[in-house]
Amino acid sequence: MTALLSPPRPEVATKRPPRKKIPVHWFYLAPALILLITFTYVPVGNMVWYSFHKWDGLSPAMDPVGWDNYVRVFTDERYWRVFLISLYYFVASFAQIAIALYFAVILSFSTRFRNLFKGILFFPYLLNGVAVGFVFLYLFQPGGTLDSVLRLAGLGEHARLWLGDPDVANIALAGTSVWRFTGLSFVLFLGAIQSIPGEIYEAADLDGANRWHQFRYIIAPGIRRIISLSFILAISGSLAVFEIPFIMTGGANGTRTFVIQAYETAFQFRQIGLASSMAVVLLLLVLLITWIQRRLVPDDEVSLS
Repeated sequence: MTALLSPPRPEVATKRPPRKKIPVHWFYLAPALILLITFTYVPVGNMVWYSFHKWDGLSPAMDPVGWDNYVRVFTDERYWRVFLISLYYFVASFAQIAIALYFAVILSFSTRFRNLFKGILFFPYLLNGVAVGFVFLYLFQPGGTLDSVLRLAGLGEHARLWLGDPDVANIALAGTSVWRFTGLSFVLFLGAIQSIPGEIYEAADLDGANRWHQFRYIIAPGIRRIISLSFILAISGSLAVFEIPFIMTGGANGTRTFVIQAYETAFQFRQIGLASSMAVVLLLLVLLITWIQRRLVPDDEVSLS
C-alpha cells in the first residue's frame, strides 16, 4: 500500500512587525535637552544633595546632617534677615515696571525721534553688569558725579555718603538696578503693544477715544500677560539680586542680599552644604511666589473683540 504523499506546501513568508520609527523632531530636540539636563537639572539635583550634608567643597567625604542646614537657615538671624534687603529692590521693581510701561505706551504711537528714544532706553540693558556697577560706583562716591551735579544745582548740602550711609545705600543700589533693567521691561511692553492690530486703534479713534481710553480698554487688556510676566520677573529678580550690590559695596553697610550671603557662606566660609540649602530655599520661595501669583492672576486668553 503506497502512502499518499501530500504536495509540499508553499513556504509562507513570515511578516515582521514594522519597526517603530523615532520621530524626527526628537533629533532636533536632543541637543537642547542634553544641554538643559546637563547644565540645569543635574546641578540642581547636586545642589539638593549637598544641602543635606556638611561639606567644605574640597574634601572627598561629605557628612550627612539631615535637615540641620535648613533649620539653621530659618532660625539663624544672619541668614533670614537679609531677605529684608530684597524689599528695597521689590519696591524699585514696581517703579521700573511703571517707567517702562509709560515710555512703551508713549513710543508706541507716532512720536518724534521715537527710534532714538527706544535705543536710549534699551541701551543700559545691553551693558555688562560689572561695567554698570563701576560706572555708578564713581557716580555715588564722595565728591563724585552726583555730588558735583548737586553743587552746580545749589543743592550741595544734600550731598552725603550715598554708599556708606546704611539709610540710603540700598536706595542708591535699587535705583541703579532700575536704571539697568528698565530697558528689558520696556522692550517686552513695546513688543506686546505693537502686536495689537492697528484696526482696533482706528476704530477707537472713530469712536472718539483719547489716549487714556485706548490705554485702559485696548493696551492694558492686550498686554496683560506681559504685565503678569514682568511682575514674576520683578519678584524673582528682587530676591536674587547679586551683581550690583556685590560690585559696588561688597555687601557692606547693610547692603548684603540673600544671594551675597549664600556666596560668602560657600566660598568664603567653605560651607557648601549650608549655602546649597540657602539656594534651595530661594528656589522654592521663588516657585511658591510665582504659583501664588499665577493663582491670583490666571493666564486667561486675551480677547479684544
